[in-house]
Amino acid sequence: MLENYTEDSIRTLDWQEHIRKRPGMYIGKLGDGSSRDDGIYVLIKEAIDNSIDEYMMGFGKNIELNLNEKEVSIRDYGRGIPLGKVLDVSYKMNTGAKYDSKVFKKSVGLNGVGIKAVNALSQSFIIKSFRCGEVKTIEYSEGQIVSDNPIQKTEEIDGVSVKFTPDDTIFGHYHFLSEYIESLLKNYVFLNAGLTINFNGAKFYSKNGLYDLLNEYMSTPGLYPIIHLKDEDIEIAFTHGTQYGEEYYSFVNGQHTTQGGTHLVVFKEAIVKTIREFYKKDFDASDIRTSIIAAISIKVEEPVFESQTKTKLGSKDMTPKGPSVRNFIIDFVKNSLDNYLHKNPETASILLNKIIESEKERKAISGIQKLARERAKKANLHNRKLRDCKIHYTSNDERKLDSTIFITEGDSASGSITTSRDVATQAVFSLKGKPLNSYGLSKKIVYENEEFNLLQSALNIEEGIENLRYNNVVVATDADVDGMHIRLLLITFFLQFFPDVIKNRHLYILQTPLFRVRNKKETIYCYNDEERRDAIKKLGTNPEITRFKGLGEISPSEFKYFIGKDMRLDPVIMKKEDIVPDLLEFYMGKNTPTRQDFIIENLKIEDDVVKEIE
Repeated sequence: MLENYTEDSIRTLDWQEHIRKRPGMYIGKLGDGSSRDDGIYVLIKEAIDNSIDEYMMGFGKNIELNLNEKEVSIRDYGRGIPLGKVLDVSYKMNTGAKYDSKVFKKSVGLNGVGIKAVNALSQSFIIKSFRCGEVKTIEYSEGQIVSDNPIQKTEEIDGVSVKFTPDDTIFGHYHFLSEYIESLLKNYVFLNAGLTINFNGAKFYSKNGLYDLLNEYMSTPGLYPIIHLKDEDIEIAFTHGTQYGEEYYSFVNGQHTTQGGTHLVVFKEAIVKTIREFYKKDFDASDIRTSIIAAISIKVEEPVFESQTKTKLGSKDMTPKGPSVRNFIIDFVKNSLDNYLHKNPETASILLNKIIESEKERKAISGIQKLARERAKKANLHNRKLRDCKIHYTSNDERKLDSTIFITEGDSASGSITTSRDVATQAVFSLKGKPLNSYGLSKKIVYENEEFNLLQSALNIEEGIENLRYNNVVVATDADVDGMHIRLLLITFFLQFFPDVIKNRHLYILQTPLFRVRNKKETIYCYNDEERRDAIKKLGTNPEITRFKGLGEISPSEFKYFIGKDMRLDPVIMKKEDIVPDLLEFYMGKNTPTRQDFIIENLKIEDDVVKEIE
């Protein structure tokens, strides 16, 4: 019998309640702060976007961002919100100045939603507007007004201050990673040359825009000087490196469109078209773009994004100049890049040689690729290397942010994860023993080695990470020497052949508990020795303590707690100072005596946990 469906079943939610019940519609996935896509970072972005829009309109060259444990505060020095409208812009849905294109011509926030989402999802939210010697302050909790203070006199400089603490009843036991926040701020200053952002005392500033961005994110120098071209509403920068794959950074009105969109698709097309015409040769598009690292930024009026989190541009007809985004980008690249190559023949020669080398390598492995694809399809069907998830969301679906594949080793571990996983969004790829050390090998090995070929096929990254089937690629191995070795071998594989999987923050290490501490009433899982000691203290005298030696020892009924909503992930992060070739040479090369000396000199003796347990 169907449940009663009456008038009482129909509800109208207040905006605060709707945001809190359906936060994914406004900020994507929640997460715990392990991923750069997690909601706590979207809250910071939504709050700071308003300050960036002020700067883009010519007001306020400095922004202060401070993080004190879980409290975020942002202060800009723009025009300040008109004092009589502070309540409206922070409390009334679909209210803001962005609807007036004369006031905010090319802004990021267009829907009057972002700051309200921050308000509703914060246990404490305080907004202040300083304007013409007066200040208006309003305090909220969970989107509800706590204190609406009258306008007062102030000596503060004009601008806006926002202070908020994300609600842990929504986000759980979250934590901020400064690396993700710093990456966000770097992009802001690269896209707004002359802007200064101070974050907990550290200064972020750029003079040369996207040129500085590439210099920041390239781990090794390009094959030729960075080609940097710009006009009023468009800026591009690119070079080629020695890495495999393609690496792109795309932006619209200062917003990092991590999923690309119209502008990025057209930019790639324009690069290929211009280079073909310049050299008068019909090069394969992949040969032109292999090893490219590039960035594009455009400014348009009223851009159309495919989600509230604005990670993908959908605009096709919106235009900064001329009839369409497409024609605007193609015309700019064709004219400016063609002129540059004519004026810089040495760079043009290096670029040509790079394309020819890529063409030779592609042809050398084309036959192997065909056989490898056939082998991968057969192996997936019959060997069950991949236990796939049931749902594959489209690239512009925010739910794809939760899609995960676990890479594990051994039947017992993969069996536990397979049994415990969410079959809708979580897949499992089972390795057969330790993978090959791929350091120093050519990409042929990806197709000739069965494990690498099947892994590449499972992830669907042969043509680049645009078609990556899972947002989170999670290495799940035992927390012992062998498990650590497998992690290093897999990280080496990605660094060698698919570095953009790491650079775009898709690769993680799964944390699993080392101990289970329990009595008759309660069970506590501990991920380190400090948590173990705290659990013993909490549960009292003589609790039962189990040390897990491997993933296979954790039963499926327990494993579900470690790969569910409270899953702990350590992101694999590349920093500017990480010189990848040197790191790989030292840790994965054949310098065994030097590495042994390093290990001996840096060996740390851990607490004798086993004796303590006994």
